[in-house]
Amino acid sequence: MADSSQLDLFTGAPSPTPAKGRRRGQGEPMGPAEQPDDVRALGERLPPALYLGTSSWTFPGWKGLVYDREATPARLSREGLAAYAQHPVLRTVGVDRTFYAPIPAATFAEYAAQVPPGFRFLVKAHEACTLARWPVHARYGDVRGQPNARFLDAAYAADLVVGPCVEGLGEKAGPIVFQLPPQDVQEFGGVGPFMERLHTFLAALPRGPLYAVEVRNEALMTEALGQLLADAGACPVLAVWKNLPPVERQTVRLRALQAPALVVRWMLPPNLDYEEARKRYFPFDRLVDEDSRTREGIARVATAALNLGRPVFATLNNKAEGSAPLSAIHLARSVISRTASSSAVTP
Repeated sequence: MADSSQLDLFTGAPSPTPAKGRRRGQGEPMGPAEQPDDVRALGERLPPALYLGTSSWTFPGWKGLVYDREATPARLSREGLAAYAQHPVLRTVGVDRTFYAPIPAATFAEYAAQVPPGFRFLVKAHEACTLARWPVHARYGDVRGQPNARFLDAAYAADLVVGPCVEGLGEKAGPIVFQLPPQDVQEFGGVGPFMERLHTFLAALPRGPLYAVEVRNEALMTEALGQLLADAGACPVLAVWKNLPPVERQTVRLRALQAPALVVRWMLPPNLDYEEARKRYFPFDRLVDEDSRTREGIARVATAALNLGRPVFATLNNKAEGSAPLSAIHLARSVISRTASSSAVTP
């Protein structure tokens, strides 16, 4: 689930790194926070194929962690991305606003202009692609509770999701994620018909982009789904979310290490829902509930993927441990420690 603050358009331009200790006026562009020497050194040691980042970038509580000052979510929407992309560890970011409505190629191009060449975006597809039935919620208006005719409609996805993303982001496009929220499996006609329909959908999408599929029904999280995605050249998303198996178990079930890339989204702790976590962790400026078991599980899987020559995309939510940038730093350290150990024993 995305934060509503990310629904604003981004119009900022890249801003230079401020001189150390310099105080900046409110009229100047946002700048990156000064990072400790060990964090800068950590960023220099990250494998080029490891893309760590957060689910968004519009959080005032990240002053001193990502940004050089406190600012409103609206200002961070306009100017924060360029500063975010200068963080030594953060090389990707989730674009969640696209789950709620498609955006044009020009907006994607604005994002791409604000980040360096090695940066990648993880883009969520519009929910119209992945909801079999519109939820019974006021924001869906007259269609709420009704079947969704655009569910797994490849033509709609190609025109409104894939095309603008590829045109606007170019080589800075990372995975395009089709997230299927928890739904009644019978809305799909059962597991078998869903698999057939998903395979047809993926096969009809334009070739070239990296596609990833995230399911939040454990009943769909099977080896058959892993094989289907492998046949289609797509990636499973390893989702850390309540009621789902641990990452390493998902990796085996979904054959994630056979995919073109490893895609991980760490969103929630096992014992809290979204609103509970948001209230507990706000303003997201520190780690509140460290989850070393999940972190080390992700690190083990990420290291295995890197050793196989696969790129790794991992986005972390503030609601995972309390502060996504700090979670990313700790995860980076875990991966570096494991890759160093692997190198030490390689003949």
